Amino acid sequence: MNDIKQSLDAVEQLIITHLKNNDISETIKRASIYSIEAGGKRFRPTMVLSTLKALGFPLEHGHSTAAAIEMIHTYSLIHDDLPAMDDDDLRRGQPTNHKVFGEATAILAGDNLLTESARVVISDDNLADDKKIKVLGILLKNAGQEGMISGQMLDIEGETSPITLDELAQIHNYKTGALIRACVEMACIIGEASDDVTNILNRYAKEVGVLFQIRDDILDVVSNVEELGKNIGSDASNNKTTYVSEYGLEGAYEQFDTLYDTAMDHLKSIETLISIEPLVAILEKLKISL
Repeated sequence: MNDIKQSLDAVEQLIITHLKNNDISETIKRASIYSIEAGGKRFRPTMVLSTLKALGFPLEHGHSTAAAIEMIHTYSLIHDDLPAMDDDDLRRGQPTNHKVFGEATAILAGDNLLTESARVVISDDNLADDKKIKVLGILLKNAGQEGMISGQMLDIEGETSPITLDELAQIHNYKTGALIRACVEMACIIGEASDDVTNILNRYAKEVGVLFQIRDDILDVVSNVEELGKNIGSDASNNKTTYVSEYGLEGAYEQFDTLYDTAMDHLKSIETLISIEPLVAILEKLKISL
């Protein structure tokens, strides 16, 4: 997996280099770069790159796409941490953007990351124009009203009234799952995957999106600030319905294990068509147990 690690380093450098190309506002430059350099798991870029590796396609062809989705994810975290949203003061082990630069600058830094994510893809000489159009269509659809934004709104509305398990699944399908599914879908476009492989990988990505959220809900209960790099217990304090609040801790683990096995079965069904090891590694990194 060293090639993926090297590509992740290249992706981060691509983001920072692009953001430094701003001679108009030093403040926006610093605020935007601050949240990128704070680190994080880089889960979504890893999903893009791991899918390309599984397809046997050169990883550098996915660098701009991986950069773009990390920029969008980071912008969403900046806005999510604002007082009007979750009002958090710690993210990735560092003070949140608005605690360092103020609310107005944090809002603009998030806006900047969202907007510039598209420009990173457009300026990629490794991608053919038809692929750029398809990739951006997938990226913006899943980041916008048909994906993350609507999921976030449903999540906020769910804080003021009880929601059903189906509604909980719908929230996370859009809020968290949309961008994770986009990672695989975009990589399949770049890597020229067959329709059959793309369909199976999309099913795998759907399960991974739910796994990621269940894991996050569990860790919000059982982990600590040092391990997570953010405040814990915020779901309960914000009256959010989670997999733990609905299923109990043990039940949430059981849900996780069932979906984990389903995702693995999807991969095994195409192991003669692609190299599934990089995508199995994604699942193994997510694995948690009682």
